[in-house]
Amino acid sequence: MSRLTNRFLSLFLFGTIGLQANISSANTDSNDSLQKQRIIALAPHIVESLYAIGASEQIIGTTAHADYPKAAEDILRVGNYARLQIEKIIQLKPDVIIAWKTGNPSDDLARLEKYDPKVIYSDPQTLEDVGNELIMLGKITGREATANSVAKDYLTKLQEIRQAYAGQQKVSVFYELWSRPLRTVANQAWPQQQIALCGASNPFADAKDDYPSIGLEQVLVTLPQVVVQPSQHSADSPDGLNWPQWQHIPAVKNNFIFHPNADKVHRMTTRMLDEVVILCEQIDTARQFYQKQR
Repeated sequence: MSRLTNRFLSLFLFGTIGLQANISSANTDSNDSLQKQRIIALAPHIVESLYAIGASEQIIGTTAHADYPKAAEDILRVGNYARLQIEKIIQLKPDVIIAWKTGNPSDDLARLEKYDPKVIYSDPQTLEDVGNELIMLGKITGREATANSVAKDYLTKLQEIRQAYAGQQKVSVFYELWSRPLRTVANQAWPQQQIALCGASNPFADAKDDYPSIGLEQVLVTLPQVVVQPSQHSADSPDGLNWPQWQHIPAVKNNFIFHPNADKVHRMTTRMLDEVVILCEQIDTARQFYQKQR
């Protein structure tokens, strides 16, 4: 190999190493900058997901009911589900505002859009979207490695549950979302996706709305094999239906009325899946019972 060739290779290699070092340094500087950004997170699920990827210290404001983990209760409140405090948000001078596209008041979001910084939207529509949102938050906060890891664990667990109950015999499930007025879930509603994940069927799955209001008689005639009554609407609550009075219903007769933690199953975070695992196991217990009755 000639001296000229050796010199060229040396220059190329050192140049490449230097370029890689500069790129690595630039990436580190970029992540450091992103990790210092001050964030207003306008929904409980956004706050919880930011905590999950290690970005909690960046949150300077949130809305009512952002209560998990417990430390989140100390974050400054800048609104609730009905109204955002626009002036207060602007005065805080955030670097990033992350809003809930379908959960925050649309008129307030339109007002926020007129100011800096640009509003970034969280809009999970499916169970898989929880993982996608974690990845998005990782990019915003410069914590991609942690976010990708958390998202991978979540999506792997979700797929395992889906495979475990795929093809199982359907169990008829009525989901009592609210009792006054009586309201259930359908179509692509968050709890409806969880029911389907557990390999169960919902007699109101094809209703016109995702959260339809229905009559009690409509429910009773379907004779559900399982009733899901989230914890804040349990039988000892004045807001819950007293199911034991309808002993002819299989779910009541066989004591298959389940009370998942509503805060977990209704919140679009990784913690939701832990509660859904329990719910699926309970539904599967009912499934096995009814199979033996045949």
